[in-house]
Amino acid sequence: MTLHFIYFPSIKVVVVSRLVYRKGVDLLVGIIPQIAHQLPQVDFIIGGDGNKMLSLQEMVERERLQDRIEFLGSVPHADVAGVLRQGHVFLNCSLTESFCIAILEAASCGLLVVSTNVGGVPEVLPSPEMVILCDPDVEALVEGVKEAVKRQESEPVDPIEAHRQIETMYSWHRVAQQTVQVYDRVVQEPPLRFAERLSCFRSLGGISGFVAGLLAVIVEIWIRIVVWIRPQSSIDTALDLMPSEETYMKEKDT
Repeated sequence: MTLHFIYFPSIKVVVVSRLVYRKGVDLLVGIIPQIAHQLPQVDFIIGGDGNKMLSLQEMVERERLQDRIEFLGSVPHADVAGVLRQGHVFLNCSLTESFCIAILEAASCGLLVVSTNVGGVPEVLPSPEMVILCDPDVEALVEGVKEAVKRQESEPVDPIEAHRQIETMYSWHRVAQQTVQVYDRVVQEPPLRFAERLSCFRSLGGISGFVAGLLAVIVEIWIRIVVWIRPQSSIDTALDLMPSEETYMKEKDT
């Protein structure tokens, strides 16, 4: 009798995160069994520690996935790149994020990122070229991981090209230029009148809008009292430490 074995080339899904509620570990507990059963060629590498580690370990025992998931524990930052380079797909399940440097590091190492579409995440990487954005629920993230695996099996990301692209997107020179542009734009915009600011606070709606508006009124009254007691004309104006461009050019010519 001839035995036929089906060989599945291994695809590694990497998770490097603090294992806490805010990082969506409860979602991860629901995602891993579905991916493991539907895609036998996919294994997981999980780096990090936290109070939700027990939930993951219980899931592994319950689903008998000991040979499909590798727990690394806490990973020093100096070793994160080495962990990322072992994988093909990076999974971020965060429920809230302001920027998420982790997905940037993963993309820089050539991984295709699957992430929840929350906070500032959509602004970090171009989608869908480098990141597949999903709603923060199990089913959406499962579909996102399946799509990422399919793409990595058919047309894998070139790590060198991905690193070059990230390097141009996030060079310090470019960050400095964009920061200056933001400040210049803010300085040039006329300040909002009090009624306009109050309207912005009221737009929050409900109790939050009422409280924010009330605080704005109190602060405005206090500022006007202070200005009446100590007029702005009696306050010394600080000199600019840096001369204007026009003054600098004149001094340079002389």
